[in-house]
Amino acid sequence: MFLLGQTVGKYQILSNLGSGGFGTVLLARDTWIDKKVAIKVPHRQRGDFDELLQEPRLLAALDHPNIVGILTAERVEDTFFIVMEYIKGESLEGVLDREKSLDVPRALAYALQILKGVEHAHEAQILHRDLRPANVLISESGAVKVADFGTSRFLERSHATTVIGSPPFMAPEAFQGRAVLASDIYSVGVMLYQMLTGQLPYFSPNPAQIEKLVAQGRCTPPRLRNNQIPKEISDIVMKSLAPEVPERYQRASELLDDLSTAAEIDHTASEMEDIRRRLRAREVPRKGFCWHCRKPLHARSDTCAFCGETQ
Repeated sequence: MFLLGQTVGKYQILSNLGSGGFGTVLLARDTWIDKKVAIKVPHRQRGDFDELLQEPRLLAALDHPNIVGILTAERVEDTFFIVMEYIKGESLEGVLDREKSLDVPRALAYALQILKGVEHAHEAQILHRDLRPANVLISESGAVKVADFGTSRFLERSHATTVIGSPPFMAPEAFQGRAVLASDIYSVGVMLYQMLTGQLPYFSPNPAQIEKLVAQGRCTPPRLRNNQIPKEISDIVMKSLAPEVPERYQRASELLDDLSTAAEIDHTASEMEDIRRRLRAREVPRKGFCWHCRKPLHARSDTCAFCGETQ
């Protein structure tokens, strides 16, 4: 492992950003261009070189504002590492540890950005397989980026065959090593549930017990835990958590569309007021004619552009 202050190639190690089951992430400075970067050093350094290159190759296939970007991969002094863009901010896990739950608009804003990144990966037939708050980064400007594709796989067959993930965020089929695109949707649903309620839909210190609870699919609707959550949003979350794959959203774009539509509903207005507001928004003002010179008026102008008369 690299030491703080050490210079590795052209990178000066500044601090430790965190460590997980698959690697350690360090903050470094590219001394050539004086830019901060994030360096991920996989714990497993031995083995086939193509295996080490799997994550950077996956990241290289992705280019999206809601996915942490890769700069390069290098091997220096027999140590392999990945160089990625540095996101100044914190993880969603850190936000939830501090605030427990988020208000509905903020939770939806984060979820929509996560889904945009996930959909981009799915379009490339890439499964993340470990979507959870620790792997979602939030910049100081509020931009959300999906990180840590170390467990991801190209969906070359109908499903991924290895049991990978964090139990509270895993779909029922993921426990059986049969993850599909809809498995990532389930994980996003769990994160949205947690953001809205401050709780996980299922939790036990025993992973086998979590697997049993998840398979039964008997979680409490989020609206019953937080009455500030609109029914439409609660129903959408429950559909994303359906234990059976066919009953769940199949693509991130489907969940994205439903959440976007539900977010536009004005729950402070009566039903009729909301309908009238929507109809008015669709209206196109009719063009009139100047009372003085009879030339056409601009649709939203109170003054004739030709003769200057007020209408």
